[in-house]
Amino acid sequence: MTLKYLIKSFVLILWFCSITDNASAYQIPTDTSTYTLSIKKDMVSKSGKLVPAMTVNGGIPGPTLTFQEGDYAVIYVKNEMDVETSVHWHGILLPNFFDGVPYLTTPPIHPGETQKYEFPLIQSGTYWYHSHTMLQEQSGVYGSIVIEPKEKTLEYDSDLVILLSDWTNQKAMNVLRNLKRGNEWYNIKKGTATPLNQVIARGGFGAQMNFWKQRMEGADIADIYYNAFLNNGQVTTQYPDFKPGEKVRVRFINGAASSQFWLTFGGKDPVLVSADGLDVEPVIHNKTFIAIAETYDFIVTIPDSGKIEIRATAQDGSGQTSAFLGKGDVLAAADVPRPDKIGMMMKMAKMDMKMGAPAMKFKPSEEEPKEMMDKWGMQMDDTMNRNDMDHSKMEKSDMEMDHSKMNMEEKSTSDSSKKAAMQGMDHSKMNHNDPMNKPMDMSGKMDKGASMDKMPGMDMFAEYNYDYLKSPEKTSFPADEPVNEVLLNLTGNMWRYIWSMNGVPLAEADKITIEGGKVTRITLNNLTMMHHPMHLHGHFFRVITDKGEYSPLKHTVNVPPMQKITIEFEGTEEGDWFFHCHVLYHMMGGMARVFSYDTPRDPRLKEFPLKKLIKESDEYFNWGSTEIASHMTEVNLMSSNIRNQFNLNAEYGYNQNFEAEVSYERYLYDYFRVFAGVNMENEIEKSLDEISTTAVIGIRFLTPYLFNLDVRLDSKLRPEFRINREIMIFPRTTIFGSYEYQMDFGLTNTLPESGENSNYKSETTWSAGASYIFSRNFSVMGSYDNRFGAGGGLTVRF
Repeated sequence: MTLKYLIKSFVLILWFCSITDNASAYQIPTDTSTYTLSIKKDMVSKSGKLVPAMTVNGGIPGPTLTFQEGDYAVIYVKNEMDVETSVHWHGILLPNFFDGVPYLTTPPIHPGETQKYEFPLIQSGTYWYHSHTMLQEQSGVYGSIVIEPKEKTLEYDSDLVILLSDWTNQKAMNVLRNLKRGNEWYNIKKGTATPLNQVIARGGFGAQMNFWKQRMEGADIADIYYNAFLNNGQVTTQYPDFKPGEKVRVRFINGAASSQFWLTFGGKDPVLVSADGLDVEPVIHNKTFIAIAETYDFIVTIPDSGKIEIRATAQDGSGQTSAFLGKGDVLAAADVPRPDKIGMMMKMAKMDMKMGAPAMKFKPSEEEPKEMMDKWGMQMDDTMNRNDMDHSKMEKSDMEMDHSKMNMEEKSTSDSSKKAAMQGMDHSKMNHNDPMNKPMDMSGKMDKGASMDKMPGMDMFAEYNYDYLKSPEKTSFPADEPVNEVLLNLTGNMWRYIWSMNGVPLAEADKITIEGGKVTRITLNNLTMMHHPMHLHGHFFRVITDKGEYSPLKHTVNVPPMQKITIEFEGTEEGDWFFHCHVLYHMMGGMARVFSYDTPRDPRLKEFPLKKLIKESDEYFNWGSTEIASHMTEVNLMSSNIRNQFNLNAEYGYNQNFEAEVSYERYLYDYFRVFAGVNMENEIEKSLDEISTTAVIGIRFLTPYLFNLDVRLDSKLRPEFRINREIMIFPRTTIFGSYEYQMDFGLTNTLPESGENSNYKSETTWSAGASYIFSRNFSVMGSYDNRFGAGGGLTVRF
């Protein structure tokens, strides 16, 4: 035996002894579940057309990752693409560094790299994973997670995961570009447009005028046309192997990019047993709204004969996807009628509801949420606290449910999972008799003591509530724990497709500081006409409902239009965590914040500056259009981000009239911008011999009733006024018109009628026409212009 071998053996023995002696400080996981996920680009057909997509382990969705509570998860993610990627473990409580938001908590995965994620599993339930890089989630980077509890808490025979999603054959960035340019094609394609002829036929012209006054076209529900809605990657799925009488725990995950769904069930009504991975008091519940990023578990019983349909219907009624469990004749799920957008608009107008809160402010660094709330008629009660509701006066039937008739074995929620979800709550210090805050009933009715009880229309979206969810255990915090109140108004601008909180998009916002050792209570006040499912990374929070101390815990909460929801959680974490709307295009439009515990940044992120994530919502988007007609040609090009916009406009009439302009404009807030540029046009009518070039400055403003106003002054000191408007009068037909008036005080002209001199001249230009939309990129048009005459032709958008 050589001396070298002896020395090596001695070193190994010392190393083993050091680990044994320090076992409490260095824990080696004994139960480890390991997965490898490979993300790559591929051609995929989900709706009959082969298009570029991104797959996880060759499929869409990716594989289901199955773990046991108490396991130690090790997941390798391989990037086989030519662009960066990432994976976020949605709803999983884990160390900040492995949360998966690139440049915020976790380094991005560069092309060709493999990143290792590892964390203990301190919870159980249904969760999912998805990319958090740009719009990759829409392209297919998502999959499901199931964590089995240490002890089974419910009686059922088998599991089935159903992951819902939406599918577009367009590239995701082109979808967002189309939204930002304000094209109505998606609503036309879905059949959800509300043209003026239909509004008038319903007697809703006054309601339409009210919406126009608030710079809105009409009630909106969903933004995008999808080629298909999927469950587990297919429009329709069949599960014939389930036997009659079998109890199946169906785990639903809404992994869609921007689609909310109504779940309906054929056969016997199902029993809802879990929400966002945590057990709730079992409740029979058929028609259920599942917002983006939420998960719900139901126990369904396979009938003695026939197969049950489980249907997910898109919220705007534009499509659906179905799964069938069992064999035989179909027991169909209930239909969900398409929403009546015109009826919604008329009802809101009757209530005189204020809508369309600004998405941008003059001074983004100065957030004034209370003043904004006052402006929109939603005053907060400064005395609102957790003593507004006295549970001691409630009937027992209001606080408890009778499960004696339920055909299942009910046990308590897994202790470790509940403890993890409640973020370190110390129940031994709780005052269980302490009443909880109840500023509003989630059904839409206000508490008598709250100042918002006169807010109009609060019951209009009452079906989108969480009244049916009740935690099996008390979730309240100790009465003497300090509370930090945060008000976040959810704001947006459909005209430019910018989304924000308190009128400030992510790119212009500061971090929101979360104080450790305090309860953070956040009031989410939705001032828009869209649903916003808000997700907080790395936490569960209480959603304050009429269940009081038994209010449910969730990681994602849907805030319906014109509604207010209050959530609260205990500050027990470290690092920065993302909080955002899970409508992917709203998040990318700016509706996000960074919640910060103001602790040191992980040194492993030194080379990955946070500003790269923040600036994702401030990307430049480019688009244009051209009209080729019998009497003229027109070209419009535009490049725009949140505050800045560059424009090129050129018109050439075949009678030799010409005008072109290059301009830069700066948005000071949503509808008001200043601009400067250079204008070129022919001085002599119907002649290109003399082209006049002038500098111009001015303001542009989208007025109430949606008129585009341009007021300017050129370098010859000639003031000019321009205004234009476009209205959809039939489902595919729009009419448009423009008017320009220019004054020149510096020229001397000879008036032919009298021969007298004058130093004043004015020039008027106007046009009017109509357009018929064939597709997203093509329209036919006809117009009359007092410079070019009458004609018709083709409009191409690109």
